[in-house]
Amino acid sequence: MNNRKISRVGYRFVDLDVSNYRLLFNALLVGLVTGLLSSVFRLILARLAALRTTFQIGEINQAWQNWLWPTLFTFFGIWFSIFLVKKYAPETAGSGIQEIEGALDGLRPVRWRRVLPIKFIASIFSLSSGLLLGREGPTVQIGANVGKMAEDVFKQSAEEDNPLISAGAASGLASAFNAPFAGIIFVIEEMNGHFKFNFYSLAALMIGAGSADMVVRLLVGSGPILKTTIFTFEELSGIWLFVLLGLVLSVVGIMFNKLLIRSLDLFKKMKVSYVTIALCMALIITAVGLYSEDMIGAGYTTISHVHNSSFTLKFLLALFVVRFILSVLSYGSGVPGGIFTPLITLGVILGMLFGGVAQHFFPDLVPDPAIFGVAGMAGIFASTIRAPLTGLALSVEMTANYELILPLIFTAVTASVCTTMLGNAPIYSILLKRILNKEETSL
Repeated sequence: MNNRKISRVGYRFVDLDVSNYRLLFNALLVGLVTGLLSSVFRLILARLAALRTTFQIGEINQAWQNWLWPTLFTFFGIWFSIFLVKKYAPETAGSGIQEIEGALDGLRPVRWRRVLPIKFIASIFSLSSGLLLGREGPTVQIGANVGKMAEDVFKQSAEEDNPLISAGAASGLASAFNAPFAGIIFVIEEMNGHFKFNFYSLAALMIGAGSADMVVRLLVGSGPILKTTIFTFEELSGIWLFVLLGLVLSVVGIMFNKLLIRSLDLFKKMKVSYVTIALCMALIITAVGLYSEDMIGAGYTTISHVHNSSFTLKFLLALFVVRFILSVLSYGSGVPGGIFTPLITLGVILGMLFGGVAQHFFPDLVPDPAIFGVAGMAGIFASTIRAPLTGLALSVEMTANYELILPLIFTAVTASVCTTMLGNAPIYSILLKRILNKEETSL
């Protein structure tokens, strides 16, 4: 019976297959390594973000010499990132999550020897440039490739390939946001058609995500990523407003997905060098950043400012429109970077806009518009990625607003169901299909 033993304990039979326990041990290693890489990744990005803000001073109408350093800083980050991707590992462009879904189906290769260094280095340059991209896409792809590395290094059976890559993906999302539960739910929900379910593969997910989060909390810090107000929700008469917000976000999700693909197509059709792309994007990002730093970057500080500052509705609308456009352009440029954080930022801004308008017309039902900002995070995630449970878990873990689960459920489920009925496919499914179609065309 090979290395399998069946022992009887009372009336229960316990499976002592050694390979299952080896899988769990390898998942622990994957989580620890992913957590370590993600911690270093986040610490470097924090240092570079602080360095970039020293350049981003003054007003938009300042002397041209003062534009030079921030423009060069941004240009070099974008140019070098695109250069590394196109030269050494094209699969590291963008989020990389679609590549992992393809790998779990055996449709895409996992070249961890190339992907790990290129994704790590290129993402540092792209994310520190001021582009509107998140760190979660890179950490998810890095974690999944660490899982493949573990399978290759320890010469494990092919059966362990899928759960180890999945555990790495969960570890990557957990370590990006200090959100281990969201990391587990993301693989189960978003990758449900690719992930091989059984008791031990699920346990591997939990071990990987938990160990990665533990390492990040030890090296980077613990607590929720976003420092926002902790709300209570007791007045049920206003629950219909969260349903209405979900309807609005379902339309926004469709627009975002369609424009993201059009942005990718636009950059693909442009017959210009990546030097020109980098220069154009650098000029745009620098000009917008000098006008308002809240309009560029991943969005962590923007979310904090939106929640805590008294922005006018007019400025919030401008902030949403500018960040929406720059988000799709940033991803379309071909650099590595995720869309979770830019999406979540858009959700917060739109939620605050919605809350401000709702408070004007229904002051008794809306004590604080910021409560809709938290709901907007879950709703926009549900409408674009079509993963309402992950959006719910991320919003709660990132803000520690556990008492908002009920209104967040109404927002997320409304957004995901309505966007599905309107024909909006999950963005990563669209991106994976686009890659596969491109390969077929080139054959």
